[in-house]
Amino acid sequence: MRFFSVAIAFALLLTLAPAQEQGNGRRPDVPYVPTPDDVVQGMLKLANVQKTDTVYDLGCGDGRIVITAAKLFGAHGVGVDINPERIGEARANAKQAGVENLVRFVEADLFEADIKDATVVTLYLLPSVNLKLRPKLLADLKPGTRVVSHAFDMGDWQPEKTDEIDGRRLYFWTIPEKK
Repeated sequence: MRFFSVAIAFALLLTLAPAQEQGNGRRPDVPYVPTPDDVVQGMLKLANVQKTDTVYDLGCGDGRIVITAAKLFGAHGVGVDINPERIGEARANAKQAGVENLVRFVEADLFEADIKDATVVTLYLLPSVNLKLRPKLLADLKPGTRVVSHAFDMGDWQPEKTDEIDGRRLYFWTIPEKK
């Protein structure tokens, strides 16, 4: 039940708070809603993040997912966000956490970002954005790359695993071999 409350609140926030145009003339596809720390850790554990991984967070906000991947697992990370204010905040947070040598943040549209080096991709977007992003994930990512989404699935692409943390649903997929 709590999962539905979170999803409804997120959808209402999107409806009630229209996306603000950024200084770069682009609008975010989703509002900024931080992922709770316990959910961040759950996402990284579901993806089985290791020191050898490069974690990309698309729509990274304040950078908490890639920063946590670096702090807890020693992984490298790349955060992508269209909002320059969020990118600045993420960089400051990485410096404060002492992991700026393991992570970097890129101000870019997640649909145009170069993600080919990812071994793990994390998402907290919306169902429509996940569906729009899915072809890019399947085309750009290497087979075996792990994808974890907080709260929203990818339509008919069935997850290999799901988990729930504090009423929040997590979805896990692996990029298949190219046909």
